[in-house]
Amino acid sequence: MKRKIFAVCTLTALLPLLSFAQSKEPLKQVATIPLPGLKDGDFDHFTPDLDGHRLFLTDEENNKVDIIDTNSNKRIHTIDEAKAPHAILFRKDLKKIFVVEGDASAVKIYDSDNFKPEGEVKVSVDADSIAYDPATSYLYVVNGGREAKTPYSLISVIDTNTQKKLRDIKIPNNHVEAITLEKSGPRMFINITGKSVVGVMDRNKSELSATWPLPAADKANVAMAFDEPDHRLFIVTREPGKLIVLNSEDGKVITELPAVGMVDDAVYDAQHKRIYLAGDGALAVFQQKDPDHYELLAKIPTAFRAKTGVLVPEWNRYYLGVPHHPGKDAEVRVYEVQP
Repeated sequence: MKRKIFAVCTLTALLPLLSFAQSKEPLKQVATIPLPGLKDGDFDHFTPDLDGHRLFLTDEENNKVDIIDTNSNKRIHTIDEAKAPHAILFRKDLKKIFVVEGDASAVKIYDSDNFKPEGEVKVSVDADSIAYDPATSYLYVVNGGREAKTPYSLISVIDTNTQKKLRDIKIPNNHVEAITLEKSGPRMFINITGKSVVGVMDRNKSELSATWPLPAADKANVAMAFDEPDHRLFIVTREPGKLIVLNSEDGKVITELPAVGMVDDAVYDAQHKRIYLAGDGALAVFQQKDPDHYELLAKIPTAFRAKTGVLVPEWNRYYLGVPHHPGKDAEVRVYEVQP
């Protein structure tokens, strides 16, 4: 009898702790936004309109851009004439969206209210990733390389105020993926995927100042995120799926952890000190304990090739694009970020 009483008392004492543990999931799904009418094929990137409570989502293989109202959680418009859209930039002050369209070899410009095309800036074939510098209004666009059948890739610099290309920067490899800019200085970090290195460049110049090799067995570095105050660069590889943490001052590898596969979007959450990795079938959330130590906080099951995600900290929401696959319409899953 005493053993039974002790067991009951122990369980009773543990219930609050169990409840607390269950409540610590980093993301809680709160809504689903249906996107009917799409065929099989990947999404690529989101960008938000904070004041207008809208999300823009590129349907890469459906040749569309979806506009979503985040108050009603409904799709309110579709740009149907996009040609393999990839990255996208919204300029609130200009009331324009800049859509990188790989098959058009151009950055197309649309009115952000009526969505009519207003012009384009030509680049090379297979234009894809971007980084935007709000201080100069320059847009950096990765293009060329493998599809252009050149031994180098290009990063084109576009002035979004004048809507003109200023110059092309040659990167000596034909496979470049994500790029990111530091705010406190002129450096650009470049995933030179074909060499399994991270390139470092002064973006006022046109040549690399350094290349930082990844660990020998880690390849296909596609996604990237940046914790600038702590000088930590997060590189995500696909072969195998890993999160690699680099010191952004010297390229030293701080740590590496197993991650989900086929990650396309990596996001650093500065408020909660987390990294979100959207990959095939799962969303991995890592906690930064301090700049040198990280742990897997959760691995949230998602869906086939659901590898497009964005954190909007102003709304305390994380959005995940889930493409159409047999028997299931495309959708956007909406998660509330938990403390």
